[in-house]
Amino acid sequence: MITAAELSSIETAVGELGARVARAGDELMGTRHEDVGVELYEVERSLRMARRRLTQAAASLS
Repeated sequence: MITAAELSSIETAVGELGARVARAGDELMGTRHEDVGVELYEVERSLRMARRRLTQAAASLS
């Protein structure tokens, strides 16, 4: 059975992944691949939303 601690751990991993994606987007801004950077910012936004929902789910299990 999933625990609040396990969800918290997943939330941390998603947050770290989001930060990596945002850094990748930053690196592409101002280059000929800026369109990919914009897409990566959208991915990072989705990961932030997922992280918030994981936090809420973990709190519900506590």
